[in-house]
Amino acid sequence: MLKLAPSLAMGWILGTALQLQQEDIWTVQRITASSLFGLALLVCAWALSTLGQTQPFLWGNKPELFKGLQHLALFVASMALALSFINVRCLLQDHRQLVRDIEGQDISLTGVVASLPVQSAMGVRFKFQIQSARHVDSHRAVDLPADVDLNWYDRESGSMGESRAWADLNPGGTWQFVVRFKVPHGLRNPGGFDEELWLWENGVMATGTIRVGKRDTAPQKLSASWRFPMAQARQYTRSQIALTLSSDGHASQTHGGVIAALVMGDQGAISSADWDLFRATGVAHLMSISGLHITLLAWLFAKALGGLWRWSATAGSDLCLRWPTPVVAAWGGAILATLYAFFAGWGLPAQRTIVMLWVLVLVQNLGLRWPRLWTWVLAFWVIVIWDPWALMQAGFWLSFVAVGALMLGGSDYNSERTKMRSKSPELVQESGLKRLRLNMGKSIWQGFVGLAKEQWIVMLALTPLSVLFFGQVSLVGLLTNFVAIPWVTWIVTPLAMLGMLYSPFWQWALLALEPLMSLLELLRQVPVGVWVMPVPPALMAAMALGGGLLLIQAWPWVLRCWGLLLMLPAFLWQDPRPPEGHFDLWFADVGQGNAVILRTAHHALLYDTGPQYSENSDAGQRVLVPLMSRLGIQLDRLILSHRDSDHTGGAAAVLAAHTKASVWASLEEGHTLTKIRPVNACLAGQKWIWDGVQFEFLHPTRADYDAQASSNAISCVLRIDANQGATTFNKDAEKGFGKASALLVGDIEAPQELALLQRAALHPVDVLLVPHHGSQTSSTPSFISSLKPQWAVVQAGYRNRYGHPAAPVLARYQALDVELVSTPDCGAAHWQSSLPQTLECERTQNKRYWHYLRP
Repeated sequence: MLKLAPSLAMGWILGTALQLQQEDIWTVQRITASSLFGLALLVCAWALSTLGQTQPFLWGNKPELFKGLQHLALFVASMALALSFINVRCLLQDHRQLVRDIEGQDISLTGVVASLPVQSAMGVRFKFQIQSARHVDSHRAVDLPADVDLNWYDRESGSMGESRAWADLNPGGTWQFVVRFKVPHGLRNPGGFDEELWLWENGVMATGTIRVGKRDTAPQKLSASWRFPMAQARQYTRSQIALTLSSDGHASQTHGGVIAALVMGDQGAISSADWDLFRATGVAHLMSISGLHITLLAWLFAKALGGLWRWSATAGSDLCLRWPTPVVAAWGGAILATLYAFFAGWGLPAQRTIVMLWVLVLVQNLGLRWPRLWTWVLAFWVIVIWDPWALMQAGFWLSFVAVGALMLGGSDYNSERTKMRSKSPELVQESGLKRLRLNMGKSIWQGFVGLAKEQWIVMLALTPLSVLFFGQVSLVGLLTNFVAIPWVTWIVTPLAMLGMLYSPFWQWALLALEPLMSLLELLRQVPVGVWVMPVPPALMAAMALGGGLLLIQAWPWVLRCWGLLLMLPAFLWQDPRPPEGHFDLWFADVGQGNAVILRTAHHALLYDTGPQYSENSDAGQRVLVPLMSRLGIQLDRLILSHRDSDHTGGAAAVLAAHTKASVWASLEEGHTLTKIRPVNACLAGQKWIWDGVQFEFLHPTRADYDAQASSNAISCVLRIDANQGATTFNKDAEKGFGKASALLVGDIEAPQELALLQRAALHPVDVLLVPHHGSQTSSTPSFISSLKPQWAVVQAGYRNRYGHPAAPVLARYQALDVELVSTPDCGAAHWQSSLPQTLECERTQNKRYWHYLRP
């Protein structure tokens, strides 16, 4: 059976990978057919095995052929069964039609708070177990999932997320809310965070917002109970940490959230400034409950339990005879780690770590003398069965590849131990005094060398994955992790854990954290701390990963150098740019706001930077900087149409990442952004040429500025014309007869559209950014008919409170046969002047069954 395990594992993993590429969930008939096919192949594999044992003469002179057929049958059978198994899980979890009919309606809920409320600057988020649900108006019962995620926002909340409104919101409490639901929906951008996958993987079938308006019934607590005791214990611990550190002055307010994150996995407690610091220095993976911390806890408890078990033998107990110490220590460590993972919130990373720990414990206690790599593959297989969607998560690959690389790269250490064991007792005794004299110094040096080697191995293995997932490599990450991993793992985290037994340890943990934070602040100032590069194709990244693993082998350098050649294509990859004289546009999916990335052959600009989502998050940080990094873009110019926050919310993050970009805008003097970088005023008539592509501002005029009009009225309007081979402005381009053209208009309204028409500044274009997100105050019929766009793109938020795009506006574009594309339905939209008849939607190009589908 052991020899057949690789075929079963690889077949299941491949079947899982194929299932994750499906656009739709299989029907019951297709699942049944695949299951029967897999079972039939299992019977064939069993028959081949039986014939080989009972009637070996049938194998003739080709036994390897029959064994190969047996492995092939098992491989395909496992793949078919994996496809069927995961599709059955998906059918049971399918969320597409659950709340679609009640979106936007007010629903009265009664139920129980089922998790620790996660606080933010704007409110709290928590799981809610529904007991009853009815329409507010008709009182008709509503069929909803048993568990939903609710958000409670409060404009009167304090700076630290404190609010009288939810002060009594505790796990186990029964509450009554008025809630407005929506189906799971997130932003969709190339390579961006897939929120819809995260919601699906966590089993979130619906999300809702608690209504707290003046006309809404106020939330009401009905009773308290002891239900969900683990969540209540977590909330008590969080309050005790805050209380203990509140006397520690400024340090607790700045970094105290890190202690809560290390103890109980409350990542929301970490401030946005600290998260920015951790990401910039490559240590974000250490600052919350991770597999490393859970494994450390299991190891420490196993050591302590093993010591107590051995001590019991000296006290006259026969426990060691009944249950061997290694078995008790392993099981005890795994059990405690499992309990702690529940206390830490039982998140998906913790679940994967626990599954891996139990696999290792079972392999050890069953007496299976498997190579370490086989055990690693088995753990990989079991986790994929447990959580198939882990294959889509960067964290899963980073952690498992790091462990596998350490296993592969540690072969020389094991060989040294084997050599020592093979020495005769006399030689070992003879070198005993020498080892005793040098023990302390040598141990420190060996520990230092061992840590450096492990960091080097992990860096070589994970660098290709960092490029594939994030489009960047932290050059200071090697140094910071070299210090931070042992410091956080062996000093800060144990002190934070001990705080659960004696609260002053939390203050000591905070004191131990301060020197590390100072070092991270210093290293963040390194000029070339992060190497940004375009994301290569998956095949190149896989080759680079193989090259990294080849480099860490204990083989001759003649062979290992081939690893460098395998890694080279991924690091030399450049995302295809538009040809000379052409440009392309990315209408990023940023929610309720504008953000358009424009590329020419050798230049790039960004038109608007989207909204600010909260005090801790904005479109620049979450969407635009990662997207431009993935595309290999270095901005030459940032254009901010006007000052409204849904157009400038991400500007600070973008400017911090692109230090050489000039800024053009219609901002007033004294605006916050003018203190970051000099701002040039955009004026009608300003023109420039990049790589044969012609640019011109059509609005505002000097008179518009002098009139001190509203911010919308002075939006910068930019026209772009492709004109292959042009080096100066020509008359045809100025009249709008370039090979292809686009118009970006910000939030201009009907008066500004009329002014542009009166100045004869409008000519037909191929693609139009719809004014003011599709508001009724814009997109007049004469404006649309003068431009005659083939494509009109609306950048707006899903079910936004403004009702954008408005139904009358949609009707105007449809009446003039204009293809209207909305980012909530399309995701990021990509248009190229070299292919003006085509506009690609991210939701169409990379459609998966867990993604939102327009009804």
